[in-house]
Formats: sequence, C-alpha cells, structure tokens
Amino acid sequence: MTSALGMRVISNSTSQPPGMRQEDGIEVVEFDNLLSQSDFVSIHCPLNEHTKNLIDANALSKMKPTAYLINTARGAIIDQDALVETLRNRRIAGAALDVFGEGSAPPPALPDDNPLWKLDNVVLTPHIGWQRAESRQRVVNICAENIAAFSRGEPGNIDLETGRPRGR
Repeated sequence: MTSALGMRVISNSTSQPPGMRQEDGIEVVEFDNLLSQSDFVSIHCPLNEHTKNLIDANALSKMKPTAYLINTARGAIIDQDALVETLRNRRIAGAALDVFGEGSAPPPALPDDNPLWKLDNVVLTPHIGWQRAESRQRVVNICAENIAAFSRGEPGNIDLETGRPRGR
C-alpha cells in the first residue's frame, strides 16, 4: 500500500542486519538512520526490557522536525515525558498514539490530567483495533498453535531470554 503512495519504506530489526533487503523490498537500516530519515516512524515491536523507553529524548532528537511518530504497539516503548516535551517544543510535527502506560492488555486509559490531551499536534485513540472478532479469533488460534508446538517440544517464536524473535 505504501508503494502505491510513493513512499520508500525502511525498517529496523533486531533479527535482520542493516543493509538487508526484505522480500517485499523494505530495506533494513540502523535505528538512528531510521529515525533521521523517516517522515513517519511507526512502532511495531513487543514491550520488553530491550524496548521499554526505546523512543526516549535521545531518539526523539534524531527525528526530523517534520516527522510524525505513530505508536500502536505498547505505551511504555515511548518515554511519555520526553514525547510531551518534544511535542510542546515542536521538535517533531506530531504523534498518533493509541496505547498508553505500561503495556497491559487492554492498555490503561489515559488519565484526564495527562498533558497529551492539551497538545494540538497529537492524535489520541483508544486501543480498540484488536477488539474485532477476527482479531480475537487470531489470538485464540495463535495461542492454540503455541500450546501445540510446546507440547511437541518445539521452541516458541520468541526467545524469552532476549525478547527477540527466534530464527528470523
């Protein structure tokens, strides 16, 4: 879809080295390069000890002033205080967030006194995309597949020690 819009898509991955081109043509780049080159940074990673506050003041400072940050993954991947400061000072163009807090499922609602509510360069939505029947069925199917794989002695898709995908 992004190709149809004329977008160049780059990614960062803990399981694929920079310089690699994925089957769909997406180039893997260093994290800092992803931040400095992207017009839109969309977060798609699990929350673990490696990704908590991944997007902190330092990461935000590397983004273009015209860039937008999108988080539909887990709230704690972004240092919210650093994001509020960055948005207040217009160091990036804006943010779109539908997850907040420490990443429980479903994530907690954003408190009424949160400073994000007062910013005009942020879009806030409730984390409801997963609530469709198809999404819930997918979660049930994945759980069943993981239980069956475990009972066969097959490793899971996530290495619990590193928090990274296995074999990718």
